[in-house]
This record gives sequence, structure tokens and C-alpha cells, in this order.
Amino acid sequence: MKKITVAALKDSLSKHLQYVQRGGRIVVYRRNEPIAELRPLSGSTDGQTDVDRLKSLERRGIVRMGDAKLTNTLKTPPSGKPAGVLSALLEERASGR
Repeated sequence: MKKITVAALKDSLSKHLQYVQRGGRIVVYRRNEPIAELRPLSGSTDGQTDVDRLKSLERRGIVRMGDAKLTNTLKTPPSGKPAGVLSALLEERASGR
């Protein structure tokens, strides 16, 4: 959810309406008081599913879809002794590095 002023909404109304059309919500403020909420009409999804939206973003080069295959590196837990960040920091401070 975005929070914007009336002046900001006036300056870039089209951009904000596109945001709302994609499912976003905007609360409009005048002098730090909320006066309106812009949201999509209920049930209005412009006929696109989430997968359709992602494919559209991929075609435009905004996102890259994964192939859902994990490498072996990600599947196996890290080897060795777990490192404590706090203890390493305290040891570094104590040694004066």
C-alpha cells in the first residue's frame, strides 16, 4: 500500500492508476490526514492471472523466470562448524584488528 499526497497524485495520476490497476492500494493524504483510498474494484483483475503477468514482465525483460531446479550446492547444508557472528566480532575486537 502506498501513501501519497493530493499534489503527488495530481502530478502523476496515470502512473498511480496503473499501480492500482495491477492490484495496488493507495491512501491519499491532505495535510497529513487520510482522505481517500484508491483500490481496484473487487473482482477486477483485468482478465490476467499471476502467471500471465509474470510472462508479460519476462517478455519485457523486467524479470527472469526460474526453471525450478536447485543445484546440489543449495540442496546440501553447509559443512564445518557453525560460525557465530557475535563471537567472531568479539574475538576481532579483543585482538585489536
